[in-house]
Order: sequence, then C-alpha cells, then structure tokens
Amino acid sequence: MKDLFSGHAQEYATFRPHYPPELYHFLFKYVRAFDHAWDAGTGNGQAAVVLAGRFGMVTATDISEKQLAQAKRLSNITYKVGGEVSALPDQSIDLVTVAQAVHWFDRENFYAEVNRVARPGAIIAIWGYGLFQVDESIDPLMTTFYQSVVGSYWDPERKLIDDEYRSIDFPFDEIPAERFAISLEWDMAVLEGYLNTWSAVQKHIKVNKTNPVAGLMNQLLPLWGSGKWLVQFPVFLRLGRVNPNA
Repeated sequence: MKDLFSGHAQEYATFRPHYPPELYHFLFKYVRAFDHAWDAGTGNGQAAVVLAGRFGMVTATDISEKQLAQAKRLSNITYKVGGEVSALPDQSIDLVTVAQAVHWFDRENFYAEVNRVARPGAIIAIWGYGLFQVDESIDPLMTTFYQSVVGSYWDPERKLIDDEYRSIDFPFDEIPAERFAISLEWDMAVLEGYLNTWSAVQKHIKVNKTNPVAGLMNQLLPLWGSGKWLVQFPVFLRLGRVNPNA
C-alpha cells in the first residue's frame, strides 16, 4: 500500500468530508449481527467512529501512524497499524468496510483476508467519492484543475475512483447498491484546505516547489466571493455478502 497522506494527516482530518448517514443506514440493513466490524484503511477513523455507534467492537487499521494519531478514541474501537492483512481471528467479523481506500490495496491479498475473517454471510462494503460539483460557472475551472493542472500528478490508482470502482474485481455475492451524495456548504477557506489534501496537489508541490491551489483560488475568487456555496460529492458504493452459503 502507498502512504500518501501521513505528511498532511492533520489537514486531512480537518478538511476531508464526512460520509452521509444514509450510506450507513443502507448498508446496516444487510448486516445480520453487530458484534465486530473491521474498518480497513481507516485513515483518521472517520468511518470507524460511526460503526462504533452500532457495533460492540470495531477494529480499525491503517498503514499510517500519523493518520491514526488523528482518530477519535472510543472504548470500543481498537486502532492498529496494518495493511490488507489483519491479526483478527478467523470468522470473527460481521462487517468489513473500506472508505475511499480500496484502490490503494493489494486487493487479491485483501479479499483473501476478508474471506478468512468474515463470518458466513457477513457484509463487505467499499465506497468512495468523486470530484465535487458546485455550479456551472465554477465546475469547468475545477475540472480543468483536476484533469490538466494536477492531472499528471495523480497516481494511476486514482482512475479507479473516476471509474467509481466499476472496473475492480469484487468476488462476493453482490448486492445492488444505491447512490448517495455528500452535501456541504463551504467558503473558499474550506475549499482551499480540502484541495490541499489531494495527493496530486502534494506531489505537485514536492516536484515544482509551488502550490497550484493558489492560482486556482485567484481564478475562483471573483466567482465564489466571501460567502458559502453548496458543494456536492457523488458517493458510490459496492456491497457484497461474504460466503453466503458457507
């Protein structure tokens, strides 16, 4: 797995959007027991904290110690440094989640681990979100920035996000999933903070010693102004049942 976020873990925790409650409500409908969940690639524990509200225990793993240091501590969450392979017991997990991270995984190893730790009939849910939309006057500038200004600085795995995970292997009994959206009101300061968490922006800064977000902010200022705009992220989900006939 690649660690592209340790260098700005605090900013990541501050500016990354939270997933909508409707997503969790949807996937919880298919969970048969709420004893133990595994949130793989947990980052700063955003999804793990929500899972902890329903599950007796949550194990949350990530390769970045700095990301885990930003996570909220709860008595029923165990944070561990780790990648696709866990130290969890066989057939001990009711739900496996991966939020905005499975594109970084060695999925063959991860799926083998899911099959090992999941109880028969457990649920696996992988989801992510794509480029946000604001307004017909702002969206073209964002698309140009995303594709042309920092486009060559994205790692190849980013294409899986653009494809909404449709092209990845998902060797489980798949359940048709709904689509969701993250809707937020942002001023320019929050927008700038969020854009600076992009791995492509950080790579651009490292290579060129300049921050491309500054130029974009200058372009957006006459349009965005000092107020807040509604920012909407499309959220996609793939949901499956593990070993349903075991």
